[in-house]
Amino acid sequence: MDVRIGTCGYGRAKKPEYAAQLNAVEIQHTFYKPPQVKTLEGWRSEMPQGFEFTLKAWQFITHESGSPTYRRLKRELTEKEQREVGAFKPTDSVELGWQETLRAARALGARTILFQCPAKFVQSDRNVKNIRKFFGRIEREDLNFAWEPRGKTWEDKVIEKICLDLDLWHCVDPFARRTLTPDRCYYRLHGIRGWRYKYEEGELDELVSLLTRDGTSYVFFNNNEMFDDAVRFRKIVSEAD
Repeated sequence: MDVRIGTCGYGRAKKPEYAAQLNAVEIQHTFYKPPQVKTLEGWRSEMPQGFEFTLKAWQFITHESGSPTYRRLKRELTEKEQREVGAFKPTDSVELGWQETLRAARALGARTILFQCPAKFVQSDRNVKNIRKFFGRIEREDLNFAWEPRGKTWEDKVIEKICLDLDLWHCVDPFARRTLTPDRCYYRLHGIRGWRYKYEEGELDELVSLLTRDGTSYVFFNNNEMFDDAVRFRKIVSEAD
């Protein structure tokens, strides 16, 4: 199995220890504001060959201006940006968000980008139209695109059709719902009963059964014990392989 295992950000782990135990990390900084290319290239150079970075797309693409996540932007949105950002709108600001995200992916040598949507991004004709236009026009190059629709209004049949038509990976927490692209898995684990949760051995064994045997699986832990859980899970996968 081709399984990339890591955490959402490095957490408390030091990079040398992290790289010795895990083979991937999901970069969070790019969601709030993509760092300078030189900074990202430095992060890439610190990790060994074969180590993989994925990244969250800049929130300019996915989150509208009312989102509290913009507090970490460290500047005020312009009036134009307030109107234009988020929800995959066909606007200059969303295009800027994509260009910055693409620049960051290239600097990191990443092959997979996660587009995480807020719960307010509900299933509607407008949102479906915008997401189809967005992924239909951007430069895919050789990148994989994972999509995490977190709004509860999204129907499985709609998600499945969008992913099929636009070649997207359906990102989920596998203990909360099943992915609709089981041959292309992008899992983010937030803790079964909250962020402080530590996964049990039986649950990690079950997680192995949810990986694809033919394609690539990404598994990123995002709970309080994320580094330890990821290391334990990688050992289980190695033994299963």
